[in-house]
Amino acid sequence: MKALISVRNLNKTFSGNGIELHVLKGINLEIYEGEVAAIMGPSGVGKSTLLHIIGTLDMPTSGDVFYEDRDISSLDENALSGFRNRTIGFIFQFHHLLPEFTAVENIMMPAMISQGSRGQGVKGSSYGEIKEKAERLLKELDVYERRNHKPGELSGGEQQRIAAARALILEPKIVFADEPTGNLDTQTGDELFNLLIDLNRKKGITFLIVTHNDALASKCGRIIRILDGRVV
Repeated sequence: MKALISVRNLNKTFSGNGIELHVLKGINLEIYEGEVAAIMGPSGVGKSTLLHIIGTLDMPTSGDVFYEDRDISSLDENALSGFRNRTIGFIFQFHHLLPEFTAVENIMMPAMISQGSRGQGVKGSSYGEIKEKAERLLKELDVYERRNHKPGELSGGEQQRIAAARALILEPKIVFADEPTGNLDTQTGDELFNLLIDLNRKKGITFLIVTHNDALASKCGRIIRILDGRVV
């Protein structure tokens, strides 16, 4: 498989009160196009930190991140923001849906913001086309009937499905998911995870998922284990 993302000698250190905490130590790895990979390891070993750096939400102390041979760790904030919007989707443990908007409006939001900042939405789409795309995603994630409900009217599983649809609205090549089932019961979490796997199979979207759940990780094509800040 072709490497979509390559990480080279990545280090991350947090400093404060005269103390340095070395969270990531010389990480080298590749994420391949079209795969579903899980990141696992004990709490506090740097799983989420690694995910956030690869996903351009944080910067490494040293080392490089390449996306299709392009060094994205050297981009300025404007270029990085544009790259992130065009290429990456995020699903977090907490859904972060806007409470005053309906499910379909929350899904549309990234595309509408993109439309406002660049003069166009999803590949030049109009408002109606963006809404139509959002409704297709609602159907694919089996929450179409909840499209006009606000987050407070949805179950935890439904909220996370809406968050997943929002992550997909700009057609990212890769989705980073940080404990996406962490706040869900076992059955609901399993259903959501199966939906992500199904999206990978149908659309070829690459997924990199942080999880503590061995059963869910076993459904991924590859498990990346982190221990003491290193890939083992």
